Amino acid sequence: MNILLTGASGFIGTQLVDALKQHQLTILTRSPERSAEKLGQQHQYLATLDGLSDLNDFDVIINLAGEPIAGKRWSAAQKQAICQSRWTITAKLSELIKHSDTPPHTFVSASAIGYYGDQKLQPIDESFEVNQQTQAEFTHQVCKRWEDEALSAQSEQTRVAILRIGLVLGSQGGALAKMLPAFKLGLGGPIADGQQGMSWIHQADLVRLIIYLAEHNDCVGIFNGTAPNPVSNKSFTKALGKAVNRPACIPAPAFGLKLALGEMSTLLIEGQYVTPKHALSSGFTFQYPELDAALEQILH
Repeated sequence: MNILLTGASGFIGTQLVDALKQHQLTILTRSPERSAEKLGQQHQYLATLDGLSDLNDFDVIINLAGEPIAGKRWSAAQKQAICQSRWTITAKLSELIKHSDTPPHTFVSASAIGYYGDQKLQPIDESFEVNQQTQAEFTHQVCKRWEDEALSAQSEQTRVAILRIGLVLGSQGGALAKMLPAFKLGLGGPIADGQQGMSWIHQADLVRLIIYLAEHNDCVGIFNGTAPNPVSNKSFTKALGKAVNRPACIPAPAFGLKLALGEMSTLLIEGQYVTPKHALSSGFTFQYPELDAALEQILH
């Protein structure tokens, strides 16, 4: 397949490039030379979409681009960067697809489980409809427009699959890499009351799921990119402490996180119990459905 990929230099993108090396890849990146050094000289690189009038040459678009949502405190400028880095490129891709005579047959576009907002202990699958209170939350607003821009490319010629990604587990990036130093020192512990859901996925399963959505023509619409067994923050903390053979009982109070992180603290204090109903019903099989085995594979 001839694939156009955005977000290839990120934590998941680099693994996806390696997994797709048998295909012809064109990688959209702000720094083609640096990306070529990191990802390989054998791929094609684009610095911008501005020179393109269509996407006739591509079979599949995989769109993972976006400013890290937990990278910096949510100032007004950072919120703008988080939004525009997702919305602008997704809208441009959809526009180019619509202007193509022979458009890509598949558009896989990332989103996040932040779409669902804070849903306490309620189990959630793709059929869940958010209420007005959730619609006012920043993470929902980011994801809603991000998804709408991608879904506008849907046609008889192009199917769109939206992947709402959860907490991705890997030792070389994402949230787990940030948590490990403290846990290895025995300084980890539950956040707030520890009851909030943590809907996680092993990095290898996420890469496999992205490719699965790209290759299976019956996969259309919304898919949760989470393992089948979400856990509470307290259970996650206990499992991670066990995996690194350290106690994990030093709590992080909610008020301290709010003081330190501002509005971004909601990513840690709030959560969801999300299950991948559509991925499972489509026939996708998770290699790491249970947290203990996922952490064991990553950390040992």
